[in-house]
Parts: sequence; structure tokens; C-alpha cells
Amino acid sequence: MTTTRPPLAFVYDRCASNSRRQLRMRLTGCQHYADRMGWPLAGHWYDLGDHALTMHRPQLAALLTAMHAAADHHEVLCLVHTLDRLANDATHRQLLQQRVVEAGGRTVTTFDEPHRSTQDTVPARRTL
Repeated sequence: MTTTRPPLAFVYDRCASNSRRQLRMRLTGCQHYADRMGWPLAGHWYDLGDHALTMHRPQLAALLTAMHAAADHHEVLCLVHTLDRLANDATHRQLLQQRVVEAGGRTVTTFDEPHRSTQDTVPARRTL
């Protein structure tokens, strides 16, 4: 009997403001969503301050590096509260989603927002 492992969730968010209350609420929401779905968490990554507003996102880059390494052994997901947590601008958001695809994963939201066209091009994962 073959059992399939649940996807491994990598939680991402960003926060430019000094108040971290909403950030904590969104991260908790992602944690609860992953729990309901039965997805183990690889961890939480979040960019703060100016890094939350630009395309240079050190924590997202670290998440993608970890996701890429895990994609050899698991289905991997970048879990965000909403797609706006990647970027408010649709073009930037799509570019960041493409980076998730290139790392071997796909983006999922706690609101089950529809996937963008870049999501359908996830490369095949390497098998062991």
C-alpha cells in the first residue's frame, strides 16, 4: 500500500509597518490553515521594512532556497494569507510567483485564491 505524503508548506509574509500585530495574525492564520489541511510546516519567513516593499526580498530568497532543496523529496507550497502578501502590484506578484514555480513549488493562499497562469507551469519534481 502506497501512502502519499502531504505537501510541505513554506509560509511567507511581508510587513513594512512598525506594527507587527497584523503580521502575527496573518502568520497564525496560515498556521491554522496548514493544520486544517494536514500540511506540515517547513517554517515561517517574512520580510520587514524596506525589504517588504521592493523586489529584493532576503527572506523570500531564503524560503525559495529551502523550498528548492525540499522539492526533491516533497511537494512544496508557498503559503501566503492572500496573494497581495507577495506584492500589491500584479506584475511584481506574478514575477514572485514565477520564482516559486522555478523553486519547484506553487503558491497557495488561505482564501483559496485562483492560481495565476505561472502556477500551471510547475516543473516536474525529480524522483529519488
